[in-house]
Amino acid sequence: MPEPARRGPQPPFRLHGTVISAGRREPGTTVVVTGGRIAEVSRHAHPELRDATPPGTAVFVPGLVDVHCHGGGGTDFSSSDEKGAHAAADFHRRSGTTSLVGSLVSSTRHELVAQTLLLRRLVDDGILAGIHLEGPFLSTRRCGAQDPARLVDPARDLVDAVCDAAKGAISSMTFAPELPGADQLVEWLVAAGVVPSIGHTDASFDDTIRILLLARRLMVFGRPTVTHLFNGMRPIHHRDPGPAAAALGAAATADAVVELIGDGVHLDPGTVTTVFQLVGHDNIALVTDAMAAAGMADGDYRLGDLAVTVSQGVARLADGELRSIAGGTSTLLQVVRRTIAGGVAPEAAVAAATATPAAVLGLDGEIGAIRRGLRADLLALDRNWQLLRVLRGGEWVG
Repeated sequence: MPEPARRGPQPPFRLHGTVISAGRREPGTTVVVTGGRIAEVSRHAHPELRDATPPGTAVFVPGLVDVHCHGGGGTDFSSSDEKGAHAAADFHRRSGTTSLVGSLVSSTRHELVAQTLLLRRLVDDGILAGIHLEGPFLSTRRCGAQDPARLVDPARDLVDAVCDAAKGAISSMTFAPELPGADQLVEWLVAAGVVPSIGHTDASFDDTIRILLLARRLMVFGRPTVTHLFNGMRPIHHRDPGPAAAALGAAATADAVVELIGDGVHLDPGTVTTVFQLVGHDNIALVTDAMAAAGMADGDYRLGDLAVTVSQGVARLADGELRSIAGGTSTLLQVVRRTIAGGVAPEAAVAAATATPAAVLGLDGEIGAIRRGLRADLLALDRNWQLLRVLRGGEWVG
């Protein structure tokens, strides 16, 4: 991942306080930052260095990592131009997400290739950490806020077209494991360095676990993921466990990572807490699934080609009998706060929004923790977990 643009050599400075990182809480910790990197994390105070700790700071956490985000601040990645895509990424960065994957909804081949080319430039510039393709190989029965007219069965030529456009920038692709050709699709994705992610599926338990274990076996590094667990998939029934139960089983054995949209809308807080208890934070990636309305007032928006109405902070398709939820309107820090308020330990919630998604991206040697040698991405939070300042690559944002 390229380094953020720098203003010139920065003298070393220190931050001091309680650090929550990698599932642990360490009070009285000094973090030394130099050259955009974390040079030291210790109990030594380093009084000779400039103290850059923001007033009111109660805790430092790593910069947040969101692997599923469609937009924010009024624009979305599927339909915006480059200026709009920059604006969406900037909104989330200022809100505490220092590493962001731009998600594209199902669309035509031409539109997918065009938007992939556009977002690739942001990846090349270090603005985005990658690209996530949510479709178009999805179930029409569980399409949610995806346009059913854009959904197709897996096709090698389409995979090759977007991968050629991306030149390594695609981090993951969501697909339904019950579709014909899903096994071959897993092979194509893994060969291209793309993480297979199951979602928007009506698959059986057996089909789901077979595809997840196939992906796990083929992947040299990392694990397959499950796109927004429970949302966009057949619910669990005691005589028909379906994809959600299979995903939980795979996560419990560390064969998959499940995404949770812990925003209080997509999932009840009790569901989020239960999943943490069942599979542990190492196997969970908290995500926003945010769309253009994140950070904005209620009103009318778009998600790709589809009209969306936001009322009381909840985004739903403007048309259709079911008026499906159409993405999130929260930032990842808000998701973390709601997850903690629901009963998950802060150390676990932070890890699921930092270390685990960084590992999903294969970037855990670069981001996702407050550890010597990593990029200096940190958030300063007050005692109520409100954001005070964002540090990215050793530079304060805003």
